[in-house]
Amino acid sequence: MSDPVFLITGASSGIGAETARQAAEQGYRVVVAARSADKLRSLAEELGGAERALALSCDVAEETQQKAMIARTLEHFGRLDVVFANAGIGGSPGGFSGADTESWRNMLMTNVYGAALTLRCSIEALKQTRGHILLTGSAAGRVTIPGSMYSATKWAVSAIGYGVREELRGSGIRVTLIEPGMVDTTFFDQPPARALHPGDVARAVIYAVTQPRHVDVNEILVRPTPAEDV
Repeated sequence: MSDPVFLITGASSGIGAETARQAAEQGYRVVVAARSADKLRSLAEELGGAERALALSCDVAEETQQKAMIARTLEHFGRLDVVFANAGIGGSPGGFSGADTESWRNMLMTNVYGAALTLRCSIEALKQTRGHILLTGSAAGRVTIPGSMYSATKWAVSAIGYGVREELRGSGIRVTLIEPGMVDTTFFDQPPARALHPGDVARAVIYAVTQPRHVDVNEILVRPTPAEDV
């Protein structure tokens, strides 16, 4: 089969799972990766089973697991066209003066190091298909949020996106930063009623990857409409 292959980390729920569904509707074969194997298997079955979807358990902070994820994708589907580095975690209340520092470590390893590893492990395969890299940044990576290490990690993701785009100039690989505002997912304990739905962000992803080859969508900032305008 020659249908393009779309790999998503952090795909067990929320934005990742909805992007997988919408990518499958667009004709992509999909690879869904996360630490939660049970949810992934169920999602892969929903998306068409082994011929159309592959579920892989992967902790993005572990390089050996990321290398295995890419190798298994190529072994199973024979190609890789789109990589969405979407895995991320939040938390660490208390600011820089009072946060649990171990939560910082976990966040930095997942949000920053994990995203960078996803790119490092997939770029050679993407060069073969002149593919597409997407990273989940955040509206929080565009503003200063007092005491927020999460915001700092998303500033770093933006920097990774800018940097890899320049590194890959001339390779044919496109790079897009997806920057959501507040989304109604398990990421937030009590998101407001006007929060984005995961599918809203997934549509932004699909918009970027379905543009003609001569169109390179660098960034998409997606935020909820202000309450007074709804």
